[in-house]
Amino acid sequence: MSKNQETAKRVLTLVGGEGNVNSVVHCATRLRFNLKDESAAETEKLKNDPDVIQVVQSGGQYQVVIGSHVSDVYKELLAQSGLGNESNEKSEGAKGNIFNQLIDIISSIFTPFLGAMAGAGVLKGFLTLALTMGWLAADSGVYLVLFAVADGIFTYLPILLAFTAAKKFNTNQFLAVCLAMALVHPSINALAGTELSFFGIPVILGASGYTSSVIPIILAVFVMQYVERFFKKVVPNALQIIVVPLAVFLVMTPLTFILIGPIGTVAGNLLGGAYNSIYGLSPLLAGAVMGGLWQVFVMFGMHWGFVPIMMLNLSEAGGGIDSMMPMLLPAVMAQGGAALAVFLKSKDVKMKGLSLSAALTSIFGITEPAVYGVTLPLKKPFIAACIGGAVGGAFVAFSGAKNYVFGLVSVFSLPGFIAPGSNDTSGVVSAAIGTGIAIILAFVLTFVLGFDDPVQAEAAEKTDDGIGDAAISGEQKIVLASPISGDILPLSEVKDDVFASGAMGKGLAIRPNDGSVYAPVDGEITTIFPTGHAIGITSKDGIELLIHIGMDTVELNGEGFETFVKTGDKITKGDLLVKFDAVLITEKGYSVETPIVVTNSNDFLDVLDLSQENVLHGEDFLVVIK
Repeated sequence: MSKNQETAKRVLTLVGGEGNVNSVVHCATRLRFNLKDESAAETEKLKNDPDVIQVVQSGGQYQVVIGSHVSDVYKELLAQSGLGNESNEKSEGAKGNIFNQLIDIISSIFTPFLGAMAGAGVLKGFLTLALTMGWLAADSGVYLVLFAVADGIFTYLPILLAFTAAKKFNTNQFLAVCLAMALVHPSINALAGTELSFFGIPVILGASGYTSSVIPIILAVFVMQYVERFFKKVVPNALQIIVVPLAVFLVMTPLTFILIGPIGTVAGNLLGGAYNSIYGLSPLLAGAVMGGLWQVFVMFGMHWGFVPIMMLNLSEAGGGIDSMMPMLLPAVMAQGGAALAVFLKSKDVKMKGLSLSAALTSIFGITEPAVYGVTLPLKKPFIAACIGGAVGGAFVAFSGAKNYVFGLVSVFSLPGFIAPGSNDTSGVVSAAIGTGIAIILAFVLTFVLGFDDPVQAEAAEKTDDGIGDAAISGEQKIVLASPISGDILPLSEVKDDVFASGAMGKGLAIRPNDGSVYAPVDGEITTIFPTGHAIGITSKDGIELLIHIGMDTVELNGEGFETFVKTGDKITKGDLLVKFDAVLITEKGYSVETPIVVTNSNDFLDVLDLSQENVLHGEDFLVVIK
């Protein structure tokens, strides 16, 4: 079983199993679940999972932050369950108020194709840059071919929205797509701005038709779900394959053109107009608020509420111009600036590694590693980044920078700030300056405000014997025996970012001298992987331990491992748990470095090591402070 398969299996189990999942989608870094009962999910265990960065419950969604490889885990999750089948995706909707339900609907509809749209947006921006710089001609074959794919997704956006909306509303996706194709059909587009007659009923077509539109098709598919269900009830099963689609077309097509489409267009114009009115009152204030609070919105999933507004602004009805994305760029980049300051200032090896990688991913618009792994846990760097984002966003908005293509907010957004057919690069320049201000300010403030460095905090708590300055009674500390004989090394030196970062919990690693693993405490085997490479133990004191033999050794599929216990077995300190062939593992190209971590470290005051260089199994090597 691959690592992604294991991760998917654990996540699905810990969210309450397939039966607790109404629906699941993913974005750039998160699995977004709509659960029947969020209390049935084991949130703390998920947070302590080595392959989960964070868990966020917001906007009616249960969000499991995985990282940039989330799409691979998502595929494995669908493969292991029936969640990918239409019959198993009957959603009961988001729990909570109307706002949460709307956020859930919007995110579920837009998330599946957000990556494709972001890629097309970046390509469209670079094509605009190529025209501006004279690298390509507008009538060249290279430009026309690439522009077709870069612009096609935006022109025929209703088709994608129909497909994902039908999945969300649990109605036939292909019928929904056919309805969207009618809205953007060339014969209809050619009549944009005119009025038709359908059996004497006026059909009003907007000046730009329905290409690039958002709200009309979503409303149409929402209504279509009820129309389709009605005809499925009244039409005999033998005739449904033909009669139901025909009936849906005959009802929904005129209804959409006569009523739903115009209502959706008006609603979109009102929403876009409301935003532009607020922005027009004070671009400076709008930029400061959005730049300062954007990462807070992202944390709680509220940013999805702004996606339709950006897309409406970029539609032909909205003038194809958006003022929101430029003022969000400083907010994203500021998190990278704060993370970079942490990298330079921190003395902790694992924090330096985390913060440097987080700063790099922020450049590409992925801020979860920076926010959840660095700035938010340290608190003050997150505040510094928000301040930097507010100042930078205010500058960008005040300068009047505008965006002309949709995509993820990242450094690659900059070419999209050049108006098509224009040589004016002032928007790119002002956005770059505002972003630079945000990065520098976040960087400097992080240095000035400082933060509680993990190394400094640990040093303040320890004395020469590694236990602490204050006297700790015997009842307050639990001493753990080493399960393996070998050389001790800090978790920060383990060649695995999850363990090295401490995200899985506090503890130590051992470079084994032999191939036997013994019980470090009295307790129970809560988990033992079929491959034998990892053992989970819960002690009688409530300490949850994970012993992970080697790095990536799950890929050996049990070769070289022999287990002597099974899940649920009661164990006594010193019992033989597993034997492994260290020579074989090494010959296969895998490290035998074995982390031993307290996965529920947050339930205790601290987990301290006894500062040894090597240890024999059965000797004291960790102290857990209650």
